[in-house]
Amino acid sequence: MSDDIVAELCTVLFSLLSRRNHRLRAEQYLRGLLSTPGRKSIRNIAAHLGGASVEQSLHHFISSSAWDWRPLRIALAEYLEHTAAPQAWVIRPIHIPKAGKHSVGVDQHFAPHLGQVFRGQQALGVWLASTELSAPVNWRMVLPEPWINDPERREQAEVPEGLGAESTEECAVSAVVRMVQRWSIPRRPVLLDLRCGGISAATDRLAASGVPFVARISPLCRMAVADPSLPGYRTGSLPAPRILELVKGMRVPIAWRDAAHGNTLRTTLAATVPIALPGTAGARPRRLLLLGEWTNPAQPPSQLWVTGMTHLPVGSLLRIAKLNGRVEEDFARIGDRAGLRDFVGRSFRGWHRHMTLASVAHTAIALGAAE
Repeated sequence: MSDDIVAELCTVLFSLLSRRNHRLRAEQYLRGLLSTPGRKSIRNIAAHLGGASVEQSLHHFISSSAWDWRPLRIALAEYLEHTAAPQAWVIRPIHIPKAGKHSVGVDQHFAPHLGQVFRGQQALGVWLASTELSAPVNWRMVLPEPWINDPERREQAEVPEGLGAESTEECAVSAVVRMVQRWSIPRRPVLLDLRCGGISAATDRLAASGVPFVARISPLCRMAVADPSLPGYRTGSLPAPRILELVKGMRVPIAWRDAAHGNTLRTTLAATVPIALPGTAGARPRRLLLLGEWTNPAQPPSQLWVTGMTHLPVGSLLRIAKLNGRVEEDFARIGDRAGLRDFVGRSFRGWHRHMTLASVAHTAIALGAAE
C-alpha cells in the first residue's frame, strides 16, 4: 500500500475537520487501522501506537467528541468518483457477532446468506464499485424493536431522535435515498438484495426517488408477463423462473468479469422479459424487466433480478449485477484488515465514526492494491 495514497486521503478528507487535534487524531486512528495487527479495537490500536494515554485520547475522539462523520463520507465518495470510476452503488449487509448486550443494535438477527440466526449487530454498507475495485462510503445500522422502543437503551447508546424501526430492506432503501437527496456525487445504478421480500415497496420508493436499480429476487417471486408478443402473456401471475423458462429461446451469451477469480472473463447465458410486478396496496402494477442468468443451460435460471432500467441491453444489466462479486471479494480480502467489524463500544455515534475511518482504511488498501 502506497503511503502517498494514505497521505492524500488524510489531506483531502481530514481537512474537513475544523479542529487541529481532531485532524491529528483522525490520521493517527487511520494509520492505526492500517498497521495494527489483529483486531482493530481502540485498545489494540493504542497499544500498537503508544499506550494508555493514546487509548484515552482515541476513545474520546471516536466515542465522545462532537465531529460529524457525514461530510467525510461524502468527501470519500467524491474522491472515489475521481479515482476509481465506479459503475454502481452496491448495498451489502454486514453481520457483526457480539457476545454482550450493551453495544448499540445488538440483538438476535437472521443472516440470509448464512441461513441462520446470530446474536450481534446488523448493518448495511453502500459500496462504490467498478470491475477493478470497490469501497464502502456509507453505513446504516439496522436497529431492532428492543432498541427503538427502550428509552433507557436509546439514551445510553446516544441513538438520535427520529430513528425508527426498519426492516433490512427498508434500511437499504433509506440509505440510498438519503444519499441521492443530500450527496452531490453522480447517481449510479443501485444493486441490492430483495430475496427476503419487500420488493414492491422497495422498488416503488426507489423509482419515486429517481434511483435506477437492479434488485436480486427469490425464485418464489411471482409476476406477470407484460409483453403481448411473448409466451405467458395473459396467463396471470407466474413464478419468475417459469417466465424465464418460457423464453429460453431468447437467451444470449454475455461476457463478464469474475472478481473472485482475478477478473477472469466468463460467459453465461442471460435473458430479459418485460414484466408487471404487483404494486403496493392501491398502486398500479409497476412495469419492470426480469433478468435471469443460466450457469447451466439445462437447469432453471441460477440467479434472478428485476430492474427499472428497461432501456439497457441484457449484457449491461448482467454486468451491473455481477459487480456484487467485486464487493464480496473486496470485503473478504480487505474488510477485516481495515477493521470493518472491529468496533468495541456502546455508542451509536462511536460506531459510525469508526466505520467511517475504517472505510477510509479500506479505500487506501484497495487503491494501493489496484496500483
